[in-house]
Amino acid sequence: MSTQEDLQPMSAAEEALVRALGRLLHVLPRAVDQDMARARQLPLSEYMTLMHLSEAPGRLMRMSELASTCDLSLSGMTRIVARLEQHGLVKRVRCEADGRGANAVLTDTGLQRLKEAWPAHLASVRRHLLDHVDAADLEVVTRVLQRMATAC
Repeated sequence: MSTQEDLQPMSAAEEALVRALGRLLHVLPRAVDQDMARARQLPLSEYMTLMHLSEAPGRLMRMSELASTCDLSLSGMTRIVARLEQHGLVKRVRCEADGRGANAVLTDTGLQRLKEAWPAHLASVRRHLLDHVDAADLEVVTRVLQRMATAC
């Protein structure tokens, strides 16, 4: 249901925000991915998968949860995990809780590969994102983005 307020045209400032955010959401991942490729590191999708696994208890996540955490479809995550599995960075094991699903588990080799890729990722994120946010604005920008993400 739309309210009357929902149908009010955007102000110039609101329109500028929507366009800038849309552009950032498109160009930032691409720029970081390109930097990772130039540094001969993992693609961003694989880096993020390993990162989330490294932060999970036991370095293990159910495939569907991992897909959701990475904002990917289950089939997309399955393809990424299959590539990582081929390189020994991740392994898949049956979910002990119900025996139907699969868990992705970060291997020691995968954790080491993540650590190797981390400097390139950090440098890229700093250059393309963090260097453009004043320290005084960092907490405010973070809160606003978290609030926006939670509302979706």
